[in-house]
Amino acid sequence: MTAPPAGSGPTVPGEPREAWSGLLRVDKPTGMTSHDVVDRVRRRLRVKSAGHLGTLDPGASGLLVLVLGAATRCAQVWQTGRKTYEATVRFGVVTSTQDLQGEVLEQREVTLDERQVREASAEFTGELEQVPPMVSALKVGGRRLHQLARRGEVVEREPRPVTVHSWEWLDFALPEASFRVVVSGGTYVRTLAHDLGARLGPGGALKSLRRLRSEPFGLEGAVGLRDLDSATPGEVLARAGVPLAEALRVLPLVLLDAAGAAELGFGRRPTVEPGAAPLRAGPRSVVFCDPGGEPLALGELEPDPARPGATLACPHVVFPWAVRQGRP
Repeated sequence: MTAPPAGSGPTVPGEPREAWSGLLRVDKPTGMTSHDVVDRVRRRLRVKSAGHLGTLDPGASGLLVLVLGAATRCAQVWQTGRKTYEATVRFGVVTSTQDLQGEVLEQREVTLDERQVREASAEFTGELEQVPPMVSALKVGGRRLHQLARRGEVVEREPRPVTVHSWEWLDFALPEASFRVVVSGGTYVRTLAHDLGARLGPGGALKSLRRLRSEPFGLEGAVGLRDLDSATPGEVLARAGVPLAEALRVLPLVLLDAAGAAELGFGRRPTVEPGAAPLRAGPRSVVFCDPGGEPLALGELEPDPARPGATLACPHVVFPWAVRQGRP
Protein backbone atom coordinates (compact mmCIF):
# COMPACT_ATOMS: atom_id res chain seq x y z
CA MET A 1 0.00 0.00 0.00
CA THR A 2 1.30 3.47 -0.87
CA ALA A 3 2.16 5.58 2.14
CA PRO A 4 0.03 8.72 2.60
CA PRO A 5 1.62 12.11 1.94
CA ALA A 6 3.45 13.66 4.86
CA GLY A 7 1.07 15.38 7.23
CA SER A 8 -2.01 13.59 5.89
CA GLY A 9 -2.29 10.33 7.81
CA PRO A 10 -4.49 9.74 10.88
CA THR A 11 -2.58 9.47 14.14
CA VAL A 12 -5.36 8.38 16.48
CA PRO A 13 -8.07 5.77 15.85
CA GLY A 14 -11.06 7.21 14.06
CA GLU A 15 -12.36 7.84 10.57
CA PRO A 16 -9.52 7.38 8.04
CA ARG A 17 -8.56 10.32 5.91
CA GLU A 18 -10.04 9.79 2.46
CA ALA A 19 -8.11 12.47 0.63
CA TRP A 20 -5.32 15.00 0.96
CA SER A 21 -6.30 18.01 3.09
CA GLY A 22 -4.83 21.47 2.87
CA LEU A 23 -4.57 24.48 0.57
CA LEU A 24 -3.85 24.62 -3.15
CA ARG A 25 -2.43 27.76 -4.80
CA VAL A 26 -3.86 28.25 -8.30
CA ASP A 27 -2.99 30.94 -10.84
CA LYS A 28 -6.48 31.66 -12.14
CA PRO A 29 -6.74 32.88 -15.75
CA THR A 30 -9.21 35.51 -16.90
CA GLY A 31 -12.49 34.32 -18.36
CA MET A 32 -13.32 31.79 -15.62
CA THR A 33 -15.28 32.17 -12.41
CA SER A 34 -13.70 31.10 -9.14
CA HIS A 35 -16.38 28.41 -8.90
CA ASP A 36 -15.31 27.08 -12.32
CA VAL A 37 -11.76 26.68 -11.03
CA VAL A 38 -12.95 24.86 -7.91
CA ASP A 39 -14.99 22.41 -10.01
CA ARG A 40 -12.07 21.74 -12.32
CA VAL A 41 -9.69 21.08 -9.44
CA ARG A 42 -12.24 18.87 -7.70
CA ARG A 43 -12.59 16.68 -10.79
CA ARG A 44 -8.88 16.64 -11.64
CA LEU A 45 -7.65 15.82 -8.14
CA ARG A 46 -10.67 13.65 -7.31
CA VAL A 47 -11.45 15.36 -4.02
CA LYS A 48 -14.93 15.42 -2.50
CA SER A 49 -14.71 18.71 -0.64
CA ALA A 50 -13.28 21.89 -2.13
CA GLY A 51 -13.83 25.62 -1.90
CA HIS A 52 -11.89 28.85 -2.27
CA LEU A 53 -10.72 31.75 -0.12
CA GLY A 54 -11.86 35.04 -1.62
CA THR A 55 -13.61 35.29 -4.98
CA LEU A 56 -11.80 36.53 -8.07
CA ASP A 57 -14.13 37.95 -10.72
CA PRO A 58 -14.14 36.29 -14.17
CA GLY A 59 -12.22 39.25 -15.60
CA ALA A 60 -9.52 39.02 -12.92
CA SER A 61 -6.51 36.71 -12.77
CA GLY A 62 -3.92 35.63 -10.25
CA LEU A 63 -3.75 33.85 -6.96
CA LEU A 64 -6.82 31.86 -5.97
CA VAL A 65 -6.27 29.80 -2.83
CA LEU A 66 -8.40 26.67 -2.69
CA VAL A 67 -9.27 24.69 0.45
CA LEU A 68 -9.38 20.92 -0.01
CA GLY A 69 -10.65 18.12 2.20
CA ALA A 70 -10.83 18.93 5.91
CA ALA A 71 -9.39 22.40 5.24
CA THR A 72 -12.86 23.46 4.03
CA ARG A 73 -13.86 23.44 7.71
CA CYS A 74 -11.13 25.95 8.55
CA ALA A 75 -11.62 28.54 5.81
CA GLN A 76 -12.16 31.41 8.26
CA VAL A 77 -8.60 30.95 9.54
CA TRP A 78 -7.06 32.25 6.29
CA GLN A 79 -9.69 34.72 5.04
CA THR A 80 -8.64 37.81 6.96
CA GLY A 81 -5.11 38.22 5.59
CA ARG A 82 -4.00 41.18 3.50
CA LYS A 83 -4.36 40.97 -0.28
CA THR A 84 -1.97 42.46 -2.86
CA TYR A 85 -3.21 43.37 -6.35
CA GLU A 86 -1.92 44.98 -9.51
CA ALA A 87 -4.59 46.74 -11.54
CA THR A 88 -5.26 49.21 -14.33
CA VAL A 89 -8.00 51.85 -14.19
CA ARG A 90 -9.45 53.67 -17.17
CA PHE A 91 -10.73 57.14 -16.40
CA GLY A 92 -13.60 58.77 -18.25
CA VAL A 93 -15.98 55.81 -18.14
CA VAL A 94 -18.60 54.61 -15.64
CA THR A 95 -20.07 51.10 -15.94
CA SER A 96 -22.76 49.02 -14.27
CA THR A 97 -20.18 46.66 -12.75
CA GLN A 98 -17.40 49.18 -11.99
CA ASP A 99 -15.14 47.39 -14.50
CA LEU A 100 -14.96 47.31 -18.29
CA GLN A 101 -16.93 44.06 -18.45
CA GLY A 102 -20.12 45.91 -17.54
CA GLU A 103 -22.57 48.10 -19.45
CA VAL A 104 -21.21 51.58 -20.11
CA LEU A 105 -23.40 54.11 -18.31
CA GLU A 106 -21.40 57.31 -18.85
CA GLN A 107 -18.42 58.49 -20.88
CA ARG A 108 -16.65 61.78 -20.24
CA GLU A 109 -13.63 63.66 -21.49
CA VAL A 110 -10.48 63.13 -19.43
CA THR A 111 -8.29 66.18 -18.75
CA LEU A 112 -6.51 64.79 -15.68
CA ASP A 113 -2.78 64.84 -15.09
CA GLU A 114 -0.58 62.52 -13.05
CA ARG A 115 -0.35 64.90 -10.09
CA GLN A 116 -4.13 65.08 -9.70
CA VAL A 117 -4.47 61.30 -9.76
CA ARG A 118 -1.71 60.78 -7.20
CA GLU A 119 -3.14 63.38 -4.83
CA ALA A 120 -6.66 61.99 -5.06
CA SER A 121 -5.55 58.39 -4.47
CA ALA A 122 -3.88 59.45 -1.21
CA GLU A 123 -7.39 60.07 0.14
CA PHE A 124 -8.17 56.37 -0.43
CA THR A 125 -5.51 54.96 1.88
CA GLY A 126 -5.94 53.97 5.51
CA GLU A 127 -9.25 52.97 7.08
CA LEU A 128 -12.22 53.56 4.78
CA GLU A 129 -15.95 52.89 4.55
CA GLN A 130 -16.71 51.09 1.27
CA VAL A 131 -20.13 50.35 -0.24
CA PRO A 132 -19.97 46.89 -1.91
CA PRO A 133 -20.86 46.83 -5.62
CA MET A 134 -24.17 45.35 -6.73
CA VAL A 135 -22.34 42.81 -8.88
CA SER A 136 -20.72 40.88 -6.03
CA ALA A 137 -21.15 37.61 -4.16
CA LEU A 138 -22.27 39.28 -0.93
CA LYS A 139 -25.71 38.39 0.40
CA VAL A 140 -28.38 40.91 1.36
CA GLY A 141 -31.55 39.47 2.81
CA GLY A 142 -30.34 35.97 2.00
CA ARG A 143 -29.85 36.72 -1.71
CA ARG A 144 -26.57 37.30 -3.54
CA LEU A 145 -26.17 40.79 -4.93
CA HIS A 146 -25.07 39.65 -8.39
CA GLN A 147 -28.26 37.58 -8.73
CA LEU A 148 -30.36 40.64 -7.90
CA ALA A 149 -28.33 42.76 -10.31
CA ARG A 150 -29.01 40.34 -13.17
CA ARG A 151 -32.73 40.91 -12.58
CA GLY A 152 -32.20 44.65 -12.75
CA GLU A 153 -32.71 45.15 -9.02
CA VAL A 154 -30.69 47.61 -6.97
CA VAL A 155 -30.81 47.30 -3.18
CA GLU A 156 -29.32 49.42 -0.43
CA ARG A 157 -25.94 48.18 0.80
CA GLU A 158 -24.44 49.16 4.11
CA PRO A 159 -20.89 50.56 3.97
CA ARG A 160 -18.27 48.18 5.33
CA PRO A 161 -14.96 49.05 6.99
CA VAL A 162 -11.93 48.22 4.83
CA THR A 163 -8.27 49.18 4.97
CA VAL A 164 -6.01 50.23 2.12
CA HIS A 165 -2.54 49.68 3.54
CA SER A 166 -0.67 51.08 0.54
CA TRP A 167 -1.38 52.44 -2.95
CA GLU A 168 1.56 52.64 -5.38
CA TRP A 169 1.25 53.99 -8.93
CA LEU A 170 3.23 51.98 -11.49
CA ASP A 171 2.54 53.65 -14.85
CA PHE A 172 0.56 56.51 -16.38
CA ALA A 173 -0.75 56.47 -19.94
CA LEU A 174 -3.84 58.59 -19.35
CA PRO A 175 -6.74 58.02 -19.60
CA GLU A 176 -5.33 54.75 -18.17
CA ALA A 177 -3.03 54.25 -15.19
CA SER A 178 -1.67 51.15 -13.45
CA PHE A 179 -1.18 50.69 -9.71
CA ARG A 180 -0.44 48.19 -6.95
CA VAL A 181 -2.50 48.11 -3.73
CA VAL A 182 -2.29 46.17 -0.49
CA VAL A 183 -5.72 45.93 1.12
CA SER A 184 -7.60 44.13 3.86
CA GLY A 185 -9.67 41.07 3.05
CA GLY A 186 -13.10 41.96 1.66
CA THR A 187 -11.93 45.12 -0.15
CA TYR A 188 -13.23 45.59 -3.70
CA VAL A 189 -10.49 47.05 -5.90
CA ARG A 190 -12.95 47.87 -8.67
CA THR A 191 -14.90 49.94 -6.17
CA LEU A 192 -11.68 51.78 -5.29
CA ALA A 193 -11.21 52.53 -9.00
CA HIS A 194 -14.84 53.62 -9.35
CA ASP A 195 -14.73 55.84 -6.27
CA LEU A 196 -11.39 57.37 -7.29
CA GLY A 197 -12.82 58.22 -10.71
CA ALA A 198 -15.86 59.79 -9.08
CA ARG A 199 -13.65 61.86 -6.76
CA LEU A 200 -11.61 63.11 -9.74
CA GLY A 201 -14.71 63.94 -11.80
CA PRO A 202 -14.70 61.97 -15.07
CA GLY A 203 -15.39 58.60 -13.45
CA GLY A 204 -13.35 55.43 -13.68
CA ALA A 205 -13.67 51.69 -14.25
CA LEU A 206 -11.25 48.85 -13.68
CA LYS A 207 -9.65 47.54 -16.87
CA SER A 208 -7.63 44.67 -15.40
CA LEU A 209 -6.92 43.07 -12.03
CA ARG A 210 -4.37 40.50 -10.92
CA ARG A 211 -4.00 39.18 -7.37
CA LEU A 212 -0.36 38.69 -6.38
CA ARG A 213 -0.71 37.70 -2.72
CA SER A 214 -3.28 36.52 -0.21
CA GLU A 215 -1.31 36.50 3.03
CA PRO A 216 0.53 34.45 3.94
CA PHE A 217 0.56 32.94 0.42
CA GLY A 218 1.86 34.29 -2.89
CA LEU A 219 1.78 33.40 -6.57
CA GLU A 220 5.20 31.74 -6.31
CA GLY A 221 4.64 27.99 -6.59
CA ALA A 222 1.04 28.37 -7.79
CA VAL A 223 -0.15 25.97 -10.48
CA GLY A 224 -1.76 27.11 -13.73
CA LEU A 225 -4.69 25.27 -15.27
CA ARG A 226 -2.53 23.94 -18.12
CA ASP A 227 -0.19 22.36 -15.56
CA LEU A 228 -3.18 21.10 -13.62
CA ASP A 229 -4.31 19.15 -16.69
CA SER A 230 -0.89 17.80 -17.67
CA ALA A 231 0.57 16.83 -14.27
CA THR A 232 -0.53 13.99 -12.00
CA PRO A 233 -2.51 14.86 -8.86
CA GLY A 234 0.53 14.01 -6.76
CA GLU A 235 2.74 16.34 -8.79
CA VAL A 236 0.20 19.17 -8.50
CA LEU A 237 -0.03 18.82 -4.72
CA ALA A 238 3.74 18.55 -4.32
CA ARG A 239 4.25 21.77 -6.29
CA ALA A 240 1.36 23.98 -5.23
CA GLY A 241 -0.18 22.31 -2.19
CA VAL A 242 0.19 23.41 1.43
CA PRO A 243 -0.62 20.47 3.74
CA LEU A 244 -3.12 21.21 6.49
CA ALA A 245 -0.57 20.95 9.31
CA GLU A 246 1.65 23.53 7.59
CA ALA A 247 -1.22 25.85 6.65
CA LEU A 248 -2.45 25.94 10.26
CA ARG A 249 0.88 27.25 11.53
CA VAL A 250 -0.65 30.72 11.38
CA LEU A 251 -2.43 29.76 14.64
CA PRO A 252 -0.96 29.07 18.08
CA LEU A 253 -0.34 25.35 18.51
CA VAL A 254 -1.21 23.39 21.65
CA LEU A 255 0.19 19.87 21.88
CA LEU A 256 -1.88 17.15 23.54
CA ASP A 257 -0.45 13.99 25.00
CA ALA A 258 -1.91 10.63 23.94
CA ALA A 259 -4.47 10.64 26.74
CA GLY A 260 -5.56 14.20 25.91
CA ALA A 261 -5.92 13.35 22.21
CA ALA A 262 -8.15 10.42 23.14
CA GLU A 263 -10.30 12.58 25.43
CA LEU A 264 -10.70 15.19 22.70
CA GLY A 265 -11.72 12.47 20.24
CA PHE A 266 -14.48 11.33 22.61
CA GLY A 267 -15.84 14.88 22.83
CA ARG A 268 -14.28 15.79 26.15
CA ARG A 269 -12.27 18.86 27.17
CA PRO A 270 -8.84 17.70 28.33
CA THR A 271 -6.58 19.71 30.60
CA VAL A 272 -3.62 21.18 28.70
CA GLU A 273 -0.55 23.36 29.10
CA PRO A 274 -1.43 26.50 27.12
CA GLY A 275 2.08 27.80 26.62
CA ALA A 276 1.87 31.16 24.82
CA ALA A 277 -1.61 30.49 23.37
CA PRO A 278 -4.27 33.04 24.39
CA LEU A 279 -7.32 32.25 26.53
CA ARG A 280 -10.88 32.80 25.29
CA ALA A 281 -9.71 34.11 21.91
CA GLY A 282 -12.49 32.55 19.82
CA PRO A 283 -13.66 29.16 18.50
CA ARG A 284 -10.90 28.91 15.88
CA SER A 285 -8.07 30.64 17.71
CA VAL A 286 -5.94 27.56 18.56
CA VAL A 287 -5.02 24.33 16.78
CA PHE A 288 -4.84 21.23 18.96
CA CYS A 289 -2.28 18.65 17.81
CA ASP A 290 -1.16 15.18 18.84
CA PRO A 291 2.36 14.65 20.20
CA GLY A 292 3.71 14.38 16.64
CA GLY A 293 2.24 17.74 15.55
CA GLU A 294 -0.69 16.30 13.57
CA PRO A 295 -3.70 18.68 13.78
CA LEU A 296 -6.71 17.15 15.51
CA ALA A 297 -9.06 20.10 16.01
CA LEU A 298 -9.53 23.86 16.10
CA GLY A 299 -10.89 25.49 19.21
CA GLU A 300 -10.05 27.76 22.09
CA LEU A 301 -8.59 27.62 25.56
CA GLU A 302 -10.66 28.35 28.65
CA PRO A 303 -9.85 28.43 32.37
CA ASP A 304 -11.04 25.35 34.24
CA PRO A 305 -13.75 26.59 36.66
CA ALA A 306 -13.24 23.54 38.87
CA ARG A 307 -9.45 23.86 39.17
CA PRO A 308 -7.95 27.32 39.56
CA GLY A 309 -4.87 27.75 37.39
CA ALA A 310 -5.75 24.83 35.07
CA THR A 311 -6.64 25.29 31.38
CA LEU A 312 -9.11 23.30 29.29
CA ALA A 313 -8.88 22.51 25.58
CA CYS A 314 -12.30 23.32 24.10
CA PRO A 315 -12.56 21.95 20.55
CA HIS A 316 -15.06 23.48 18.11
CA VAL A 317 -13.99 21.87 14.81
CA VAL A 318 -12.77 18.28 15.23
CA PHE A 319 -11.19 16.68 12.15
CA PRO A 320 -12.70 13.33 11.13
CA TRP A 321 -9.52 11.33 11.76
CA ALA A 322 -9.45 12.53 15.39
CA VAL A 323 -12.96 11.36 16.25
CA ARG A 324 -13.21 8.23 18.37
CA GLN A 325 -16.27 6.03 18.30
CA GLY A 326 -17.83 3.97 21.08
CA ARG A 327 -17.23 4.18 24.81
CA PRO A 328 -13.95 5.47 26.24
